[in-house]
Amino acid sequence: MELERRKLEIYSPHPKQIEFHAAGARAVERCLLAANQSGKSTAGAAEVAMHLTGRYPPWWTGRVFAEPVRWWCAGESGESTRDTPQRLLFGAIGHPGTGFIPHGDIISVSPARGVADLLDHAEIRHTSGRSSFLKFKTYGKGRENWASETLDGIWADEELELGLYSEGLVRLQARNGLMMVTMTPLLGQTALIRRLTIDEPPGSSVTRMTLDDALHYSPEERKLAEARIPEHERDARIRAIPFLGSGLVYLSAEADIRCEPFAIPAHWPLLGAMDIGWDHPTAAVKIAWDRDTDAAYVIAEYRQSRQLIYQHASRLRAWGKTLPWAWPHDALKHDPGSGEEIANQYRDHLLNMLPKHATFPEGGYGFEAGLELVRERFELGTLKIFSSCLMWFEEYRQYHRKEGLVQKIHDDLLDATRIGIMSLRHAEVAARTGEDYNKFMNKHRREWV
Repeated sequence: MELERRKLEIYSPHPKQIEFHAAGARAVERCLLAANQSGKSTAGAAEVAMHLTGRYPPWWTGRVFAEPVRWWCAGESGESTRDTPQRLLFGAIGHPGTGFIPHGDIISVSPARGVADLLDHAEIRHTSGRSSFLKFKTYGKGRENWASETLDGIWADEELELGLYSEGLVRLQARNGLMMVTMTPLLGQTALIRRLTIDEPPGSSVTRMTLDDALHYSPEERKLAEARIPEHERDARIRAIPFLGSGLVYLSAEADIRCEPFAIPAHWPLLGAMDIGWDHPTAAVKIAWDRDTDAAYVIAEYRQSRQLIYQHASRLRAWGKTLPWAWPHDALKHDPGSGEEIANQYRDHLLNMLPKHATFPEGGYGFEAGLELVRERFELGTLKIFSSCLMWFEEYRQYHRKEGLVQKIHDDLLDATRIGIMSLRHAEVAARTGEDYNKFMNKHRREWV
């Protein structure tokens, strides 16, 4: 029992938990996006106990509160709040002081109504000699239940809806307080996930923690844990990748399509492929093709919005002066400013655009047929993506259908990939000499003039 009552004193976080704690020194919004049973709630509870008591360990590099604090801890329901945050902070029911808040620092607790053994609030002794105050909240009672209080911190265990999260941020503004969310992304690409992982507002931080990062598991235990989880849930529950369920356009796990970058052999043909945009980005991928195995590799990515054609072209020429470029049917449209076809404007800026827009070898350019072509390559293992293409994987994680229709948002690099795979037969071995490049320029200068 003595050891059980020293939980905060003997807390020894693994590297990803330390990373999450340390981010609090600079970020007021933090998310520990983590696999199931990886220690995310443990990290949340340990940190809250430190702030409430003022007992920071020697290794601590995160935010420090010199004075007592007012804190909320919240869960999805009264039962889940009792069974996770409350249990980790105060100990199992009937064993007070066996959680992260030391027994001697618990001054008083008050029970909540309606849920057996759930606490409503507690007074905690701070090292200053004064008291910190902790209150337990749930998500189910809505924003009104989160109003009218000024706080130093909120810990939300598992995901909450964005409106409630925003209400929590308001409670923290006056004291520059901390918002912490520890969660497994089972609800998919929600508004909160998008805010934290894609919009990335100033003063925010996301720490991703997979089951491989949880050092309290042996390799054998991790393998067994993964085998017990349905395959379509493994990305979320094991790798902390937001889950989209049956709505996914592509069902392949990221681990199955990702590969580490390697030097591309000189004899492999290369192809650039682009998707055209303005408000939504113009995006491009560079694809290498191993003809011997028919394996294609996305080896580079580009995505920018609200840029002029010459700006895109100047950046993309760096991928290869003679690189052939596949492009979509909508690049036949005329630019509102110049009246010239968009594809021709890229030619004017010295991109080696293919003579015609992307089609299948037998003709046609149907959207669903293109998706099927990419999906088939993923399943056969003949399309791999370099792990360095971080923006590509961001899009992949949220690419889904709703009521049967593909949601055409944040899909620009995926569209470029589809266009490239449709046009793979046009890939060419890169020109390696100045003489080759001069021949290319002389040929196309006559075409462009």
